[in-house]
Amino acid sequence: MTKQTIKQDPHSRITDRILAELEQGARPWLKPWSGGDMAAQGMTRPLRATGQAYHGINVLLLWIEAQASGFVSPSWMTYRQAQALGAQVRKGESGATIVYYGDSSKTVQDEASGEDREQAFRFLKTYTVFNVAQIDGLPEKFHIMPEPTPEAERIGEAEAFFASIPATVNHGGDRAYYAPGPDRIQLPPFAAFHDAPGYYATRGHETVHWTSHASRLDRSFGREKWGDAGYAREELVAELGAAFLAADLGLAIAPRPDHASYIASWIKVLQNDARAIVQAAAHAERAVAFLHQLANPEEVKAAA
Repeated sequence: MTKQTIKQDPHSRITDRILAELEQGARPWLKPWSGGDMAAQGMTRPLRATGQAYHGINVLLLWIEAQASGFVSPSWMTYRQAQALGAQVRKGESGATIVYYGDSSKTVQDEASGEDREQAFRFLKTYTVFNVAQIDGLPEKFHIMPEPTPEAERIGEAEAFFASIPATVNHGGDRAYYAPGPDRIQLPPFAAFHDAPGYYATRGHETVHWTSHASRLDRSFGREKWGDAGYAREELVAELGAAFLAADLGLAIAPRPDHASYIASWIKVLQNDARAIVQAAAHAERAVAFLHQLANPEEVKAAA
């Protein structure tokens, strides 16, 4: 694929990358934590040179790249950022393509009045970043891996986080789901899960669904019944949202038992709409931000 093609159609390139993973039966947002050094710490978001976390589809793209290349560090930067730090990307290294959304406007003629007016639009650009493992001469701070947070501490933080979300949660039975009619989350008893991270990952998934209610983020995708395209899109949002949330809370997650059927439905959605995965990641990020606002309103306000 040429650079010109990438610039012309970044949505298709992103979708092709995700489809390649899904068609192998893999959920790319889970793979980096199946073992190795990162498993001890749980999930983490990719980081910019400034230490700020990436968001949306870029999180997924860099998780995939890290897994494919065996990178352990979550830190990434552009070629110029490396040079500004007195470092150099090694010759022959290939970077990861990520995207940037921006807002702009153009002057158009109003069909009714014939007068010129400004029309706003969004644009998407691609750019390349490199993992710090591909760069020589970086300051030592980029190579220091943080000490893993004890699991008990991470579980305590997760418990506090979900306790602060004003969702109605009932425990019982053997199914996990969000019921939009009564607006409640149903989960199996805590003891029914193999471990605490599994419980909180499942609770995160259903809590992302909870944000879809009309009184919150009002996210429907036109779904009417189980198995339709709108349902598949909402499940994809919940999957990505649960992964982003797990990364923020330092938890590891594992595939749900409905693995194969959902992958098949997502493949169909992505094959029919090249923008679906980018849109799903954006909705997932919005849902997670909404939950963080509920859980830590003062922290979110201070960071804004």
